[in-house]
Amino acid sequence: MALRTLLFATLMTFTLIAPPASAAGETSAISKARSQPLGTVVTVSGTVTTPSGAFESSFFDKGFGLQDAGAGIYVSTPDDLGAQPGRRARVTGTLKDSSGFLVLVPSDVDLGGTGPQVDPRWVRTGKVSERTEGVLVRVAGRISQAPISDLPYGYKFWIDDGSGEVQIFVNTQTGIDVGPLKLGQVVLVTGLSGQFDTHYEVLPRSPRDIHAFG
Repeated sequence: MALRTLLFATLMTFTLIAPPASAAGETSAISKARSQPLGTVVTVSGTVTTPSGAFESSFFDKGFGLQDAGAGIYVSTPDDLGAQPGRRARVTGTLKDSSGFLVLVPSDVDLGGTGPQVDPRWVRTGKVSERTEGVLVRVAGRISQAPISDLPYGYKFWIDDGSGEVQIFVNTQTGIDVGPLKLGQVVLVTGLSGQFDTHYEVLPRSPRDIHAFG
């Protein structure tokens, strides 16, 4: 009887301190996941916003952007999973810092069918910041600093709508030709709101993400 009592007490103690099995795979809003400490394991779902590997030359991975109704996050993967904008994804992974940029390093990625549509969020150039990080944004302004080479990572230039400059970083995988872009030209840019070190940037995904006027 004493042994049975001991086993029962041990089982009850484990039951009380162990988290519910469902909690481990519970899906969180991306905004809630982003607020957790680095090293936290989270599960999020949303719509893919950037294709796998579009930013490989500067991110050194083949990841993709993911966004729900409230926020976005970059999913960093070593392999090309073939994620394309518009596709639904559910990801479990660990929150990590990559040169100031919050990323999710997955242990499991489930790619589904078509997800809810994600429209770029209009943002003033001077307002691209921590609050927009991971989100698909759209900015417009005059080129305040002409394109310069940052190879082998890519090219960069700056635009300003009067609220402050923002860097536009063009990765080599995107196939974007920055040659025709000139100082003072008005451009419309769509891309992932990112961060490198202490500065924020917008990363276009393809030639269709940059429109120049004049």
